[in-house]
Amino acid sequence: MDAFQQFLASNQDWRRDTSSARPNLFPALAKGQSPPLLWLGCSDSRCPETTLCGAQPGDIFVHRNIANVVSPHDMSSQSVIYYAVNALKVAHVVVCGHTSCGGVAAALGNGKIGGTLDAWLFPLRELRAGLAREEGWGALEEKERALRLVEANVKRGVGVVRRNPEVVKAVEERGLVVHGVVFDVGTGELREVECGEGEEEAREKLECFKIG
Repeated sequence: MDAFQQFLASNQDWRRDTSSARPNLFPALAKGQSPPLLWLGCSDSRCPETTLCGAQPGDIFVHRNIANVVSPHDMSSQSVIYYAVNALKVAHVVVCGHTSCGGVAAALGNGKIGGTLDAWLFPLRELRAGLAREEGWGALEEKERALRLVEANVKRGVGVVRRNPEVVKAVEERGLVVHGVVFDVGTGELREVECGEGEEEAREKLECFKIG
């Protein structure tokens, strides 16, 4: 049996087991969704948010792309954020990076990838250039550099989300919280990244990004 047919067969087992354990789940899902959390993560197959959070269908609204790049110019992610914040009224937004990320590894190298990926990973190369100006960068091992870039990308994504006008409004009106996390694919641990917001940054956000 090939992989696709195996997945179809496994779905039948999962559907039967889930219906038996939680008979009200699928009828409730058919009526709509009200997830408390929006997850902005990487497309990597090793980082399935519902699984690693021990969650169920309907718990997490999701947007994933290569290297969890959050850009104000990406209509896909911005549409997801708008719907999650305005229609679903999520209470939390999570930006998740992960170890052993292929996009991060590519951004740390200088080889041409091809297609649209070189342009897509440009924000990570910008972050790399900034990190390279910091003292001690040259002495770091490859794994340490990768982790630093993963964390910097998460922090950047959190900053982009926090400056989204809809998020600014939701934070002010109903206490929406934006988080940054890193998933370690080698241990299964989900670790929160410190993404504190200073007074000057908070003031700038209200002055420049609060619209309407």
